[in-house]
Amino acid sequence: MKINTDFLGIGWSFPPEFNETEGKLSMTTDVEDINNSLIILLSTRPGERVMFPDYGCDLQEMLFKPLDLTLITQMKGIVERAILYHEPRINILSIEIDTQEELEGEVLIEIDYEVRNTNTRSNIVFPFYKGEATEI
Repeated sequence: MKINTDFLGIGWSFPPEFNETEGKLSMTTDVEDINNSLIILLSTRPGERVMFPDYGCDLQEMLFKPLDLTLITQMKGIVERAILYHEPRINILSIEIDTQEELEGEVLIEIDYEVRNTNTRSNIVFPFYKGEATEI
């Protein structure tokens, strides 16, 4: 028996791309749409969207602070609040911050979640980079 997931919505693929054979914008559905929505949410700074000034996750504020337990706890709280207010289709099961690649300027944010209406579990790993845009 296939579960009807139309209520999860449909959205543009991220980054936006076109299907050349059909001449249409590529769309995503179900969990893929939720994952794209989470990536957009975590990548957007509050105030960046004119019509939705509260939308986003202010991780950039943490960029050059020393990575200690306090900062990790703050990051988890910021991510949790952003998802709570802006992604109503999921329940957060856990948020983990992986700092193993800290010296290379990368922190991984792993979000385990459950889709509310289907009880389907999924996760996403969002790479947050501290480094400058150089090729050194």
